[in-house]
Amino acid sequence: MNDLLQSLVKNERQRRLIEKASIIADEARSHVMETDRDAAFSDQTLKVIKQEKYPSLSLPAKYGGEDLSLYEFLLLQETIAEGDGSTALSMGWHLGIMMELSEDNPWKEEAFERLAYEVANEQKVVNRIASEAATGSPTRGGVPETTAVRRNDRYVLSGRKTFASMADHLDYYIVSAYVEDLDNVGWFLVDRHQPGLHVDKTWDTLGMRGTESDDLVLEEVEVSENDLVELKGEVKPSPKGWLLHIPACYLGIAVAARNKSIEFATTFQPNSLDTTISEVGHIRDKVGEMEWKLMQAHSFMYATARKWDEEPEKRSEMGADLAAVKLAVTNTANEVVDLAMRIAGGRGLSKQQPFEKYYRDVRAGLHNPPMDDAVIRMLAGKALDQ
Repeated sequence: MNDLLQSLVKNERQRRLIEKASIIADEARSHVMETDRDAAFSDQTLKVIKQEKYPSLSLPAKYGGEDLSLYEFLLLQETIAEGDGSTALSMGWHLGIMMELSEDNPWKEEAFERLAYEVANEQKVVNRIASEAATGSPTRGGVPETTAVRRNDRYVLSGRKTFASMADHLDYYIVSAYVEDLDNVGWFLVDRHQPGLHVDKTWDTLGMRGTESDDLVLEEVEVSENDLVELKGEVKPSPKGWLLHIPACYLGIAVAARNKSIEFATTFQPNSLDTTISEVGHIRDKVGEMEWKLMQAHSFMYATARKWDEEPEKRSEMGADLAAVKLAVTNTANEVVDLAMRIAGGRGLSKQQPFEKYYRDVRAGLHNPPMDDAVIRMLAGKALDQ
């Protein structure tokens, strides 16, 4: 556990849970060179994730989970991200979705119970697959071009999805589609072994390559009408606390960069100095700047998570708070990694050092929803309306 999290851990349960996350972080860290090179999720890391029963942690206890609080969820996600941001972000989607389905109840009970049973007993992993090239981020309101056409008691799905994190390692896809006979957007639970599904290895990005966010292609995939698990508008939209797994992930990357830069500063001694560079004024200034930035980010994010957990009656009013945390923490994480790179100097650009990967990975946080412009306008509207 990093020293910045020490003061945030409140009890033995949290220490036990963080130990699970630490085991996963260590395993993921050992595979980052290959997952970054191949833009693929590690088979061995997923094996360890399932051995630690991580996928079921956010389920309610009655379904075999641990009833994770949002605060605990963020502690675990930050811990994993310190080992590898791609692993943390990918698994964050799964745990967050389980949390959302448990709390908001958007599915019929029997549909959720069926999935929860498999997650608890077989540690199966799922993700919502919503993004498309033509519509952009689903948070912007685009209607899916993927279609669901009814044929008797079956639906036939056709389309192409982008940003399908862990695409080739998921057990189920929760796919959004335009349901023609209902003139609405729906979500279908699709088994990865269903005929007509295949993954197109398109993921070739600057950072977070290990998320394996390839394209999912559906070519006349037949599913049961019971696999239509959710329709748009059936549940009133509400703030989603679980989405704080996004800033928690990038904060973990920033902490890893901070730790490595301190290690570098306290061990590197050029022959022009009588000491390591940790004694040089501008290096110490950069370390101090990283510290106060990380202190602020941790304080804001975990205080918001505590409010979510301890004052559930206020959750409906917390949309702006959650969005502001994402904006503040992901931007701060980028600033911290930049400072770490400046401490490492030119050596930080080398593939032999971890800094350039932190630098590439942390940039992705700026492109996860909600986007900065949307958050700023939301905050402005709230202030002006008041």
